[in-house]
Amino acid sequence: MVELDIENLTLRFGGLVVLDHVSLAVEQGELLALIGPNGAGKTSVFNCISGLYPGEGAIRFRGESLLGKKPHDIAALGVARTFQHGELFPQMSVVDNLLTGRHPRIRGNVFAEMLFLPSIRAEEVRQREAVEKIIEFVELERYRHTPVGGLPFGTQKLIGFARALANEPAILLLDEPSAGLNREEREDLARFILRIKHQLGMAMIWIEHDMQMVADLADRIHVLDYGRTLASGPAHQVLKDEQVVAAYLGTARRG
Repeated sequence: MVELDIENLTLRFGGLVVLDHVSLAVEQGELLALIGPNGAGKTSVFNCISGLYPGEGAIRFRGESLLGKKPHDIAALGVARTFQHGELFPQMSVVDNLLTGRHPRIRGNVFAEMLFLPSIRAEEVRQREAVEKIIEFVELERYRHTPVGGLPFGTQKLIGFARALANEPAILLLDEPSAGLNREEREDLARFILRIKHQLGMAMIWIEHDMQMVADLADRIHVLDYGRTLASGPAHQVLKDEQVVAAYLGTARRG
């Protein structure tokens, strides 16, 4: 079943065309790697999906159009993403940062919260239990009550990854989650990505520059170059494509 379907996605800023009729789709349980040289438009695709940029064309999540929707409404539908630089609350603990990722799942109203009614107390317990499951899933138990601002960069990246999972999404957009990680942290990340794929059956679109990780983990690869699709298909096939190799070496034909 197709979870996310993009057709002829185009993004313009004035006279600059950032994305030029990009089409791709990802199915339930599939890991699709979105790769390309710096400036190819990869993060712009994510920003259009997330409602941060006003793209043209079609973006459908489970058949429902996302174009024109607000970012918080898109998140509530089940589309979650990570960011290149974590975007965490540094003075808050790991638990509290993950609770912010639960916001679309919280039930209640302002009146009940002001009075701290039994229903609100029960809801808080439910949300904290959900967060604890995510903490165990990504093995962050030792840091649960630690302010994230004092933690190593690699751990902060993992917390951002966990916060996206806390939304219980149907599809996860991973924006360079391995950037800045050491070898051990990359191996842990790969393990968690595979765990999401096989245990949760979640669709993922993954922006990544580590081609060895892509070759080892991705089901399919979609390559962008200057906002256009350069190649798309199985990992072993795309990574041998002459145009793809040329683009990464800086000798691709432009036009």
